[in-house]
Amino acid sequence: MEGIGQLEASIDRLLNEEKQMRLAENVAGTRKAATEILKLCFEAKDWKLLNEQILNLSKKRGQLKQAVQSMVQQAMQYIDQTPDLETRIELIKTLNNVAAGKIYVEIERARLTKKLAKIKEEQGLIAEAADLMQEVAVETFGAMAKTEKIAFILEQVRLCLDRQDFVRAQILSRKINPRVFDADTTKGKKKPKEGDNMVEEAPADIPTLLELKRIYYELMIRYYSHNNEYIEICRSYKAIYDIPSVKENPEQWIPILRKICWFLVLAPHDPMQSSLLNATLEDKNLSEIPDFKMLLKQVVTMEVIQWTSLWNKYKDEFEKEKSMIGGSLGDKAGEDLKMRIIEHNIIVVSKYYSRITLKRLAELLCLSVEEAEKHLSEMVVSKALIAKIDRPSGVICFQIVKDSNEILNSWATNLEKLLDLVEKSCHQIHKESMVHKAALRA
Repeated sequence: MEGIGQLEASIDRLLNEEKQMRLAENVAGTRKAATEILKLCFEAKDWKLLNEQILNLSKKRGQLKQAVQSMVQQAMQYIDQTPDLETRIELIKTLNNVAAGKIYVEIERARLTKKLAKIKEEQGLIAEAADLMQEVAVETFGAMAKTEKIAFILEQVRLCLDRQDFVRAQILSRKINPRVFDADTTKGKKKPKEGDNMVEEAPADIPTLLELKRIYYELMIRYYSHNNEYIEICRSYKAIYDIPSVKENPEQWIPILRKICWFLVLAPHDPMQSSLLNATLEDKNLSEIPDFKMLLKQVVTMEVIQWTSLWNKYKDEFEKEKSMIGGSLGDKAGEDLKMRIIEHNIIVVSKYYSRITLKRLAELLCLSVEEAEKHLSEMVVSKALIAKIDRPSGVICFQIVKDSNEILNSWATNLEKLLDLVEKSCHQIHKESMVHKAALRA
């Protein structure tokens, strides 16, 4: 009882002192008195009184901003020293209430929200944790360090992915410009000009920019895997592969390069896929995994690929991916791989044939006539190639039907080229005969 009486007497004395300093607008004195009150409550381990005093001091008329900021920062140090989870949550909520709507403690509020969300996640309340994190828009905080902002947004994205909210995850991920990861961190920071906002240093537990880059692309791989967007997954793995710490360690880059090769083969044929395919083939590191180099070369070469022989050769490698970085290639990856090989073979056939029977195409693709027609129709609809099927006669035409104007224009162009060649030939003959005559006269 004596201890409680002494604590109350000490707090009353400090409250009077705080009032005098506050009314006198003495920043240092008010700050000192307010933090001393919190310190006394903490040392007495009276957590209920601590929460009451934080609320009481923050609501005082004409309370100084610096005093509120110091109180919040001081109380945040006590969070990890609370005796139980209930007390910790209560203290965080009290500090959140004090910081709500105050721009000078917005960073502290963001950190408190992150701690509360982590507790909710540990309790298995992922939806609640995600909702809590989304309440804070850190991209508007001018004083927060860039790495801390990125780390906070990435945490928001991760929680959205954990609760299967892919639409919101995509919206949040767009708040981060991937170019920010390529910024040169070795350059010295510019000195802030007078009047500029001072940017706080990021806490020690915040990862570096390159570590955040890897986390960002790993989350994007999770997002793109939901819709089986193979080319985007491949680009994300390529970005991870280009991180210096990854490139220096063969144990890390070999599994990632394998994934890049697989997703390039799984991606539908388009200019971006073709560009990435050729760029990957030029990579010297690819010689370390010769089977995958051969796989990419097969896809690039304009020759028909036998699906059964390819699957027998790479089936074990395909299954091995499950135990490597990034896990399996996806539930539909096996079907999609077969689909891509069929599409590749149809494109090869269209390059060599202008007309072909449906039966012969089915033989080349090792499919039934109905399946060959189905795959060809899908490619025509997706505008991957141009073809027409004459079903009664069972003939496929890969040529583009030209109208009369185009045919006449091509004839005119051909005639013009022919006349140019005749004129050049006549000129050469005339030149040779003149040279011959001059040699005879001599």
